Amino acid sequence: MNKINTTGISLLLGVAALAISIQPVQAQTIKMTAVAGHPVIFPWVKLADEFFIPELDKRLAAANSKVKFEWTRAWGGTAVKLGSESGAIKDGLAELAFVSTIFEAPKFPLQNVSYVAPFMTDDVAVMSKVIKNMQAKIPAMNDAWSKNNMHFLGGTGLDSYHLFTKTPINSLADLNGKKINAPGPSANWVKNTGAVAVAGTLQTYYNDIQTGVTEGALTFTTGAFPAKLVEVAPHITKVNYGAQFAGALVMSKRVYDKLPNDAKKIVDEVGAEYDARFAATMAATATTLMQKMVEAGAKPRELSAEERKQWAAVLPNVALPWAKDLDAKGLPGSLVLNEFVAQMRAAGASFPRDWSKE
Repeated sequence: MNKINTTGISLLLGVAALAISIQPVQAQTIKMTAVAGHPVIFPWVKLADEFFIPELDKRLAAANSKVKFEWTRAWGGTAVKLGSESGAIKDGLAELAFVSTIFEAPKFPLQNVSYVAPFMTDDVAVMSKVIKNMQAKIPAMNDAWSKNNMHFLGGTGLDSYHLFTKTPINSLADLNGKKINAPGPSANWVKNTGAVAVAGTLQTYYNDIQTGVTEGALTFTTGAFPAKLVEVAPHITKVNYGAQFAGALVMSKRVYDKLPNDAKKIVDEVGAEYDARFAATMAATATTLMQKMVEAGAKPRELSAEERKQWAAVLPNVALPWAKDLDAKGLPGSLVLNEFVAQMRAAGASFPRDWSKE
């Protein structure tokens, strides 16, 4: 029997192992469905479509990441209706979504603090920063995302809300008896004014006003312009209810948690840049679009500081009962409200009413 040449075998095994080790690493392709109830004409979806997705792909490729995403874009309610995006993520029907917290208030009650405490700031960047800081500081706020299988990527603050109506509003008395589209928590902003709040969304306002279901809508400039509201509601009362936190771009936590650390880092970096870019461009965009609406025939009227104080004073303080109700449910409602007011004050915001007090 021939003696086995163990040295030769060891050499061959070593060469084989080396050959395997220098083979290019196969990319892990992850299929991703991206959803939003709003269409891509709205800036929060447009930025996800034109910046977040391609930028994420570009940075992963540049870093030679093992992860590669294969995208199916389903914006504009083509796969998931507005207000159902978080459910789609939780149920595994989508892997990336823009979640409108205003339309999913029961799941994100603490994130809606700005809607129960209006008139705080018209600075979108300040609003976004305050909510982001609060989510980092108050665990219950961050938990709202994780318990619904979502990883927070970047939030969106909306430019200040105003009133768009068929006829001019020259005083609070002119609101008496008028039906106004005001979704979710913003319905509180017309209480005690004599107006009647009617549910709706940016996709329904135009038709509601045109057909007489309502006589106007409470909304923000960057939403009103693509919705062409001034065609049916040319009178803009610049109440300045304030910028609002209204939603976030999120990724499925199941997907995110399985990513290698280098890919997680890139995802988070691009998400933070989405947040910053959105905040940086909204104010300038709102100014430009307001001017375009004026050029198209809109008739704006800005409330004086005294009028604004009067409008804020007439509203019921829904923030305090909102906070106490959440306290009773085991959520830190009062803590969130007090922190919100304190951080706004620290950021230099000047507001006509302190909602944390009776």
